[in-house]
Amino acid sequence: MELNYSDRMGGIKASEIRELLKLTVRPEVISFAGGLPAPELFPVEELKKVSQKVLEEDGQSALQYSPTEGFPPLREKIAERMEKMGVKTAADNILITNGSQQGLDFSGKIFLNPDDIVIVESPSYLGAINAFKAYQCKFLEVPTDNDGMIMEKLEEALKTKENIKMIYVIPDFQNPSGRTWSLERRQKLVELANEYNLPIIEDNPYGELRFEGERLPSIKSIDTEGRVIFLGTFSKTFCPGLRIGWVCASDEVLNKYILVKQGADLQSNSMSQRELDAFLDVYDLDEHIEKIKKLYKSRRDLMLETMKEHFPKEVKFTHPEGGLFTWAVLPEHVNARELMKKSLERNVAFVPGGSFFPNGGNENTMRINYSNMPENRIVEGIKILGEVIKEELK
Repeated sequence: MELNYSDRMGGIKASEIRELLKLTVRPEVISFAGGLPAPELFPVEELKKVSQKVLEEDGQSALQYSPTEGFPPLREKIAERMEKMGVKTAADNILITNGSQQGLDFSGKIFLNPDDIVIVESPSYLGAINAFKAYQCKFLEVPTDNDGMIMEKLEEALKTKENIKMIYVIPDFQNPSGRTWSLERRQKLVELANEYNLPIIEDNPYGELRFEGERLPSIKSIDTEGRVIFLGTFSKTFCPGLRIGWVCASDEVLNKYILVKQGADLQSNSMSQRELDAFLDVYDLDEHIEKIKKLYKSRRDLMLETMKEHFPKEVKFTHPEGGLFTWAVLPEHVNARELMKKSLERNVAFVPGGSFFPNGGNENTMRINYSNMPENRIVEGIKILGEVIKEELK
């Protein structure tokens, strides 16, 4: 059967990460591929109690349609958490979404026409690249270093390119590189966005997972004109399966997101929102996050030490101060996609880095996750990966 699909479908490809995760469900596979939280930290018993509480005290409402904007008490709590992060906001400036991924899709729908340009870090998050591609845009990659996007290169692009519609960034423990932007570059980004009248999409799923160093203000907290759109989520600090994220934006901008959500799915899951709200009433989320940080720091340290010991000296990798990933750069002649095939033959998975560059190239890179595997499997998997790399270099 031949159906006439829209033009945009020609540019939509399967996510390499999602396809890889299909392979990694096999129990014998040591997976450093997905950005998966540690499942042993999910508060299963606590959620059993709050689910029962919600159904007993508010069951009819929890199972009914609810406002597009989201459950008001939960939006209040999110606004309070953002206030602690230095963002002056209110519940009226919060929209609940189905994970921050929905916020990315809505951003593309709201701002992008075919052939518009999105400025991204090089490399950038594959999920955002795929979400924006659906709107037939083009990408302008700005080089990065250990302090984030290089502002001189960004300014040069803004001066010379037309049809730029938005800037997308992950300033804290970036996916895939693990790098964090300096304060100076955050401030300069806002200055340039003001000068060129561009929205900034600040994707911040990892900001609360800092293991070491000084916590830096979010870009939204230094927004002077209401042009920064903050995407947050509970997927990395609580439970990804609940699919609860949020958009924080100025009144005018948030109204556009609300209109788009009404057309997309009417609302996010009523029950999940109330369960999370009840959890926040009864339990201490910050205490839960501290447990996550302690475990992830331990796993990061172990992974980096094992990489130092077993990876060839030619391989360079980042030392993230938080988040879920480290980023490795192999010698230029090594193709990480081919390396992945050989690694999978030995039941170790990672994500080849080329997918994080929307305009191609950089196939000698790889993203490695440390949050999901237990310590013994981290050591075993990195040793095997080191052997595969050494064989490839020969």
